[in-house]
Amino acid sequence: MFGFLRRPLFRIVPDDTRIPFMKGRVMGLVVSGILSIGSIILAINPGLEQGIDFKGGIIMEARTPGPADLSQLRNAVSGLDLGDVGIQEFGDSSTVLIRLPVQGEEGATQQAVSRVRGALEATAPGTRILRTEAVGNRVSDELFQGGLIALTISMVAMLIYIWFRFEWQFAIGAIVTLILDTTKVVGFLALTRIEFNLTTIAAILTIIGFSANDKVVVYDRMRENLRKFKTMPLRDLIDRSINETLNRTLGTSMTLFLSALPLALFGGDALSGFAWVMLFGIVVSASSSIFIAAPILLFLGESRLRRGTEAVTKPAVAKPGKAGAKPGASAARPQG
Repeated sequence: MFGFLRRPLFRIVPDDTRIPFMKGRVMGLVVSGILSIGSIILAINPGLEQGIDFKGGIIMEARTPGPADLSQLRNAVSGLDLGDVGIQEFGDSSTVLIRLPVQGEEGATQQAVSRVRGALEATAPGTRILRTEAVGNRVSDELFQGGLIALTISMVAMLIYIWFRFEWQFAIGAIVTLILDTTKVVGFLALTRIEFNLTTIAAILTIIGFSANDKVVVYDRMRENLRKFKTMPLRDLIDRSINETLNRTLGTSMTLFLSALPLALFGGDALSGFAWVMLFGIVVSASSSIFIAAPILLFLGESRLRRGTEAVTKPAVAKPGKAGAKPGASAARPQG
């Protein structure tokens, strides 16, 4: 009577979907390779927009009584001889973000902050300093190295986990795909000029974990089907496995995407960078499980994962004199 309650009310794709994904395996790998190479080029030139965490310096957020006159504020602060000063709107027209290079020791930093505060109040009376952050060269170098070490350790940990859980073909396919996903995210940062800081490092680590989890789910279904369909060609088996997990892949990706979207739109400047990187990474991770990880597994495992199936598919040949023999029957001997 209530059987309809056990059935899902909504499915992204039908259960009997049979999309031949592996027909586009070469195109998927070529497009992915081009995007990753382009991302590396963008990361080198013009490079990443490093935040204060990695570049060092002073950041001051100030709010003026009315709309800020950026040219007047820039002239006032530039006249203090504190180095290359950057001023930009931050969120709304009355809030500005001021960037100063590293000033040396703590005393010099405090003095620079006091001079900037005085210049702002003189140019726009009533200006309030909302926050001040200062990071020295030594601390920024340590943070940058720590971020790179965290990314490397996460990659190695994923490789070891998948290597022990699956055959080596699965592990290589997963780790290559994770590297390609990460390079695309770095290219997105370089293209959009989103700050590369500890927050975006956290976003990249989250994307790596989500991408690895999605590939483990698809790989698990492939391994199950390898045992279930011993005579099915690997290409057809991979297509079948992807179609069987497509609802789960798209459902999980859409859930996470819709969770991060409000942060990107309304989270403010403090969270928007993290959220936009997450949104891009979710799309890349979901597509890479189908168009990168699966084709790599097909190329590496087509002649290895199906080893030994010839004996299963080879028909048995009956021996002469025994075919069709019945119990107790014997061949007639000539009388003579």
